Amino acid sequence: MTATLKLGLIGDNIARSRSPLLHRLAGEQAGIDVTYDRLVPADLGQGFAEVFAGCAAAGYRGINVTYPYKETAAQGIRVDDPLVRAIGAVNTVIFGAEGPVGHNTDHSGFMAAYRALRGDRPTGPVLMIGTGGVGRAVAFGLAGLGSRVLRLVDRDPARAEALASALQAAVPDMEISIWLSAAKAAEGAAGLINCTPVGMSGYEGTPLEAAAMDGAEWVFDAVYTPTDTQFLGDAAAAGLSAIPGWELFFWQGVHAWKLFSGKGLDETALRASLLEKGDAPA
Repeated sequence: MTATLKLGLIGDNIARSRSPLLHRLAGEQAGIDVTYDRLVPADLGQGFAEVFAGCAAAGYRGINVTYPYKETAAQGIRVDDPLVRAIGAVNTVIFGAEGPVGHNTDHSGFMAAYRALRGDRPTGPVLMIGTGGVGRAVAFGLAGLGSRVLRLVDRDPARAEALASALQAAVPDMEISIWLSAAKAAEGAAGLINCTPVGMSGYEGTPLEAAAMDGAEWVFDAVYTPTDTQFLGDAAAAGLSAIPGWELFFWQGVHAWKLFSGKGLDETALRASLLEKGDAPA
C-alpha cells in the first residue's frame, strides 16, 4: 500500500452497511490503504451538520451520505452538476481545498444497475413508492432511461409534489402523477419500485401487497440490507424480473470510488471479491 484514503458514511441504521468493505476492497485493487468509518449522528451525540463539519476538519477525502440525510446534504454545499442540483439530493461528497462538493452516484448507479440486468429494454409505465433522497435520484435515472410515465406514492404528498415539480421542469414531456394508493397506482404499471426504508433491517415488511404485482414486468428495491426483501421475494414468486438493491449499492459504490480516488476499477474482480466474502447475491 502506498497511500491512505480516509472515507466515511453518515447515516442512521448503518451498522450492516457493506460500503466499508466495498471501498477497502477497491483500495486493495489500487494499492491504496482505505479507512472507512460509519458515522451515526445519534451515536455521536451530534446533528448531521456537526458530523459533516467534523469530517471536513478531520481530513476525510470524502464521505457517502445515506438515509435520511441525502436531501439535507445537498443544502449549503457546492454542487457543480446541474442535474444533481435538480435532483436535490447528494450521496457522495468530496472535500477539497475550495470546500465540499456534492455528487449523486445513486442516479448513475441506478441507471447502470438497470442496464446491466435489463439492457436496452424500455421501462414502460413505472410506479415508484418513496420520493425521498434515493427516490429523487432514481426518478431522474428513470427519465435518463427514457421513462415517460411515472406514478409517485409517498406518505407525504407534499414531498411527492416537490419531486414531480422538479422532474417536470427537467423533462417536460414526462407524464407524472401522484397517487394515494400504491395498489391502485400499480394497475397497468410495467415497473414497480420501492424507494422507502420498508424491508430494511429494522423496518421489516413490504410497501406493496403481493397481489398488486400482477401484470407488472420488473421490480427494483432500493433496500439492500438484507439482500432478499419481502418485496423482492413476492416479485420472484410472481415471475417478475428483479433488480435487487445490492446492484444499486454496487454501482453507486463503483462510481463513488472513482470520485474518491480518481482511479478506475476492475468491476468484475470487485464483484467477485464481494461474492467471495458472502456479500453479493449469487
